[in-house]
Amino acid sequence: MTGRARIAHLAGPNATIQNTPPLVTSNKARTKHGLPLLTHPDGSLARFDVLRPQRLAAPVTVYVEQFSAHPLEADAAELYGRPDGYLDSDGHVHKERQSAGDKPVYEVELRPEDGLYPLPYMATQVDGGAWEEECAFAAAPEAQARQGFFPDGSRSFEEIDRLQVGENGAGNLISAKAEIDFYRILPPSGYTKGLAGDRRTDAGSGDIRPERRGADFFPYKPPHLAASAPRPALARATNAVQHILAGGKYDGAIWTEGSPRIEETIYWFNLLIDTTVPICGNAAQRPHGMISNDGPKNIIDSVDYIASHIWADVQGRNQAGAVLIQEQRVFAARAVQKADARPGGYVATGGHGGILGATGHDGPPLLHYLPTTRHTWRSEVNLTSLPTQVTGVHREGSRIETIPVAIKGPDGGLLGSAIPKVGISKDASYWNDDSTVDPEGEVDLVALIGHLLKTAPLGGFVVEGFTPYGRSASTARHRLMLRAVYSGLPVVRVGRGNTEGFVPLHDPDFIGGSNLTATKARLLLMACLMKFGSLPPAADPDHPTSAETAAVREKVAAYQTIFNTH
Repeated sequence: MTGRARIAHLAGPNATIQNTPPLVTSNKARTKHGLPLLTHPDGSLARFDVLRPQRLAAPVTVYVEQFSAHPLEADAAELYGRPDGYLDSDGHVHKERQSAGDKPVYEVELRPEDGLYPLPYMATQVDGGAWEEECAFAAAPEAQARQGFFPDGSRSFEEIDRLQVGENGAGNLISAKAEIDFYRILPPSGYTKGLAGDRRTDAGSGDIRPERRGADFFPYKPPHLAASAPRPALARATNAVQHILAGGKYDGAIWTEGSPRIEETIYWFNLLIDTTVPICGNAAQRPHGMISNDGPKNIIDSVDYIASHIWADVQGRNQAGAVLIQEQRVFAARAVQKADARPGGYVATGGHGGILGATGHDGPPLLHYLPTTRHTWRSEVNLTSLPTQVTGVHREGSRIETIPVAIKGPDGGLLGSAIPKVGISKDASYWNDDSTVDPEGEVDLVALIGHLLKTAPLGGFVVEGFTPYGRSASTARHRLMLRAVYSGLPVVRVGRGNTEGFVPLHDPDFIGGSNLTATKARLLLMACLMKFGSLPPAADPDHPTSAETAAVREKVAAYQTIFNTH
């Protein structure tokens, strides 16, 4: 590579990697304003003030004691050049030492344009009290709560570049290798009062109107004000990412999102985004700036991965699909899952090669394996491949009708109303009350089937059954899933948990989910519904005719082809 890579950062929801610990008023500020000081649990005064990255408003000259960067600098004093001067006991600086007690110092002018500096946090609340958490008081309403998430990635990337140190002692770990543009796709925080266009730090233009939690941005804290992105937000994200990467401006993209959720979105992009450049997912188990936070290294590793072009074939096209890069490992989007809330808490799923390679170790990034499943530009369910309209189902009274469902708008973008609704049913042994088989007693499935037929023209189910074949233990629930199939709602079977076996097409009424987890099978079924539409409903779903059975099984086979290859 001859120049720096061009990378798009895509801000996703609930992202710990874009989250910060609460800004707590420092003891310097508390002393200044006569407020109770921060103490240790035993009541003794806190040893140090926490330093938070902030901007200087004006230049300031400071004197730094020589040999204070490391305890053993002075042990090699003969290797060092002269200091800038000597500080005497009265606080005056002289070019030459005046007495044996003078301190050798370096003179440094710190300027606002230098960037962020770690400094004590001096802010107090409007009533003069100290900030102890993000809210003015515990469980405060939204109007009295601050936001700890960054509204786009520019601040966290700046802090990484400015404050993080590489193994060789150098900084600028992002800007040395890449130019980054920042996009607010489904951001974890927002401008509740709006923002003037000339103050924006993202790649957008124009003024930002006042934004609403749960509609425009999606945080998970404070917990009582948490908001998750709704299902139609997948269309918003798909369209935005497709548009950003379609112009050929970028060598790749980095998507950041909450650590329990990113495995789903990155697989969705793997299926839906028609691009030949890589999309790297990054998450963190610990907030940005917290002790031993893992996010900065994950981001730097993604920058290195994209810049390396290790993913490119001879024509420069991405061979690996969308990936999740965590703790120096490169996971295939299809085969990764969060297993624990700690750095290193991601595992490969399916039992067969979900870790493609490594990045961030000694030496350049490497890939040992490439997925054979179809992805991104090769996907048969990507945005380009989806039709404008498919057929869905809707119950009107006792009759199930077929209705047209628009998938894409006139501009080719995915419609929010097109995103299917797919439920997950987890099966287990010892479920039935007795030997009686009573489907109507399975009120949860009965209700959900009815709800889907009434409200979601594109709907379906994933059944997480026995490993590896996905079979149900309950005959009653199995019959209800057959009812769903012949009502137009396709059903995928997968094995329990992180299965290592493969669910084949044992029963032609059901889709075999291979070695996908239930959450990944749900996403692939959603994509298939937008590709093929619903199954053809039977007049009486509990008693389909042979012709109706044949029609359903023919459509199931088309779904199965996608599940076998994606």
